[in-house]
Amino acid sequence: MRSCVRAEVRVDGVVQGVGFRPFVHRLATDLGLRGMVGNDECGVFIEVEGASGAVAAFVRAVRERPPPLAVVERVTSREIPVTGEPGFGIVASTGAGRGRALISPDVATCDDCLRELADPADRRFGYPFVNCTACGPRFTIVLSSPYDRAGTTMASFPMCEACAAEYHDPASRRFHAQPVCCPACGPRLRLVDAASREIPGDPFARAATLLRRGLVLAVKGIGGYHLAVRAGDGPAVAGLRARKRREDRPFALMAADLDAARRLCDVGPEEERLLTGRQRPIVLLGRRPDAAIAPAVAPGARSLGVMLPYSPLHHLLLRRFPEPIVLTSGNLSDEPIAYTDEAAFERLRGIADAFLTHDRPIHTRTDDSVVRVFRGRELPLRRSRGHVPSPLPLARGPRRPVLGCGAELKHTFCLAEGGRAFVSHHIGDLENYETLRSFVEGVRHFERLFGIRPAVVAHDLHPEYLSTKYALDREDAERVGVQHHHAHIASCLADNGARGPVIGVAFDGLGYGADGTLWGGEFLVAGLAGFRRAGHLAAVPLPGGAAAVRQPWRMAAAYLGGGAPRSLGVRARNAALWDAVVTMAGHGVNAPLTSSAGRLFDAVSAIVTGRDAVTYEGQAAVELEQLADPRERGAYPCRLLTAPAPAPAPARAPASPRAPTPAHAPTPTSDLGLAEVPEPSGGFAAEGRDLVEAALEDVLAGVAAPVVSARFHNGVARLILSGCLRVREDTGLTAVALSGGVFQNVLLLERACALLEDHGFTVLTHRRVPPNDGGISLGQVAVAAARQRRSGET
Repeated sequence: MRSCVRAEVRVDGVVQGVGFRPFVHRLATDLGLRGMVGNDECGVFIEVEGASGAVAAFVRAVRERPPPLAVVERVTSREIPVTGEPGFGIVASTGAGRGRALISPDVATCDDCLRELADPADRRFGYPFVNCTACGPRFTIVLSSPYDRAGTTMASFPMCEACAAEYHDPASRRFHAQPVCCPACGPRLRLVDAASREIPGDPFARAATLLRRGLVLAVKGIGGYHLAVRAGDGPAVAGLRARKRREDRPFALMAADLDAARRLCDVGPEEERLLTGRQRPIVLLGRRPDAAIAPAVAPGARSLGVMLPYSPLHHLLLRRFPEPIVLTSGNLSDEPIAYTDEAAFERLRGIADAFLTHDRPIHTRTDDSVVRVFRGRELPLRRSRGHVPSPLPLARGPRRPVLGCGAELKHTFCLAEGGRAFVSHHIGDLENYETLRSFVEGVRHFERLFGIRPAVVAHDLHPEYLSTKYALDREDAERVGVQHHHAHIASCLADNGARGPVIGVAFDGLGYGADGTLWGGEFLVAGLAGFRRAGHLAAVPLPGGAAAVRQPWRMAAAYLGGGAPRSLGVRARNAALWDAVVTMAGHGVNAPLTSSAGRLFDAVSAIVTGRDAVTYEGQAAVELEQLADPRERGAYPCRLLTAPAPAPAPARAPASPRAPTPAHAPTPTSDLGLAEVPEPSGGFAAEGRDLVEAALEDVLAGVAAPVVSARFHNGVARLILSGCLRVREDTGLTAVALSGGVFQNVLLLERACALLEDHGFTVLTHRRVPPNDGGISLGQVAVAAARQRRSGET
């Protein structure tokens, strides 16, 4: 064996901006190796030379013991000629090819930086932009690949001599930390009033004074502006609601530390792990009855969305003001979060009394991630800051690059090539120009950042979604339509590394069906390439279209009709319009049929909770879940009936809030290449009216509302079991995938999973992308990739 060898090593994964080159430098030096390491547009390249055993040990350590924030996907090495060059160095980055290097998400401030922040003897004491290779902003400041300071929004802040010395010192934890800075050379914090006049004094001390006075503070965070008020100040919270035009949706809270969070909520081991992890999402927690917050923070809610500080700025603010604060997105209702200083001062001036801001630009707006805990693990509801742009692995990637354009609500897009899927940050609801622009600019940024030019663009079948229109306008790629609920199930499959076939239960609000009607309570027999509709909730009218989504009492009228007692609360409260809406539903006038599970929840919520109108999407169902008594085991029955033969796709689709009348219906895609999926012998319709009438009977009998809610949830869970048993009898399939926004409801999810597992099913649920429409783009990509493979594309 030769005593000296030289190897070229390539490392792919999240290896830029996470201290990987300093790690390599120290490792090589410790092993007595010579050579170099650098970044390029694909990842990290290394050349090492020395004793063959030391080189082999080096490659093993790179693969098995990378830095904490690194995600090593692949390490390849090959022998090259020995050069005899002395020493080991970090060389300049190259970027001549297509950008492919993976960028780290933004990471919460590490313990080492927090110690410096609190140390009066440290030169970064109290400096709100302290960071190192283990923490700080990444994705939100990066402009281009490879990840170097010149390719970030920190390029305009030349390092001082002291910071430059740390940056170039292999022994420093700031060795090649791209956002490194200090008070002498870095961004500057300011507190200004609504007229942009600087408020003198210590910004944090003055900001704390403003919060104590009940004023609204706009705070520039990692990915955009937030609005903050003292959470225990009822008038302040109510004032923020009025100014922000956010009537009922709960506000998120930031607590100073874990102990403060425990004073607000019950925190279990998994909740603690999520609260204190480097992603620092908003975690939905069970509310303590003695939580010292204003009722207007989360009206009537049993849970609170809580996060801990994740930037030095947040830590410093809450050291001066250690009480819980509301920290909600800096926007008006339905607008995207403001992230540029110009937009923030223009759009938030009428809401905020003062601005705690700074001059480090944010390149990509990124909302906070939101999670729940289900069965001791994370269930994502919004995947954004802290997770994006880390790729999700695709067990069977596309042969040609694919862009999944997503849906309309809770929008994300997904760019995929090879075995990687880059699901975007949360964009918002594509219902205005600003959000659409954020989507379009985000796609361009991802294409540049990861060097992926899509050859295929996958989109929803809904012809009026802005994401669909964007896809159809892209003439540089093949367009592929993917049915909404098939995308939900494909998303769940991709999330679990599975390909199917499965029984797919897709329950959500509304989605455009393959027959041009409105679906939302679907039992599918599905693989990645295709699906068949095996069953569904029995269709009911959607009286008034969009009005029925905003006013759940209309769905109660659609289900109950004119036979509902006049003394019934929901009918009495809406007596002036009840009969007209019942007539509208009965005659099908502006009342398209829908199989939506979300609208079934709306109907029962209007009867049980009195929620006649909603101010945010899913409100009625959320409140019904919050009300339910978890101890109740009774369940309402629901019949499965033989479904009528499907009608041909209509020439014109019915008007609805998510399906305006298009010029023509899309070509059905339900039977495309589903050779691997058994053919169901016959479809069924689940009679949701049974559940509504059972709830009505109990309400009229004086049964407590929490019991009624729980019996309804248990009835839906049994309905899911009954439908899956029917499909298993027909097909032999034993795996079930649960997806769609209704499965954000952990009470229903737990009851359904338990029943299915008790009856021998394997159940797949979401783990890395949300079950709501935030996961649709991943499903679209997975379907497009499977169709490429099926057709034998090269």
